[in-house]
Amino acid sequence: MLTSKMDRRKKYTRMVLKESLMQMLKEKAISSITIKELCEVADINRSTFYSHYSDQYDLLHQIEEEIIQDMTETLTSYNYNEDEEALKMTEKLLEYVATNSDSFLTLFSEHGNSTFQKRVMMLAHEVTVKNMMSTHEVGTKLSDYLTLFAISGSINVIQEWLKNGMDKTPKEMAELIIKLTKKGLSSFG
Repeated sequence: MLTSKMDRRKKYTRMVLKESLMQMLKEKAISSITIKELCEVADINRSTFYSHYSDQYDLLHQIEEEIIQDMTETLTSYNYNEDEEALKMTEKLLEYVATNSDSFLTLFSEHGNSTFQKRVMMLAHEVTVKNMMSTHEVGTKLSDYLTLFAISGSINVIQEWLKNGMDKTPKEMAELIIKLTKKGLSSFG
């Protein structure tokens, strides 16, 4: 009984710290956030903070790791070789982003960690777009450039979608991203 009470307290403390850091990241960069400020916002003492995390960067890293892990689980549950599956996977990924839009808006903002954005891009690159583009049609090196171009564009499209209050459904955005990725701008002509 005592252990479950400690586990709940531990989970609550971590949740409050994560929420407090995300709130603060809306206002300023991680490098400008002090442990003292973070503890004041979370209403916990510094020793409690240090019993969970080594510093604010460690806390941010843990938040990012949870998101990357969730995204990986979402992405790896689909077969991306077929166009229909690629669309479904992209839609599921965008639903995940929409469900966690506040976190993504914050982490993709100018106050977020650019390393996280790159990790999201590389994850998407490794698991999705690379499998949608055939290296038979173009050389391997050209394929790498094309996939990086497609992922970078997709990330920027998703950022803009979030900033616009998700004015299109995840399905509409998935269709747009897949159309741009597979056929490029010429498909809109």
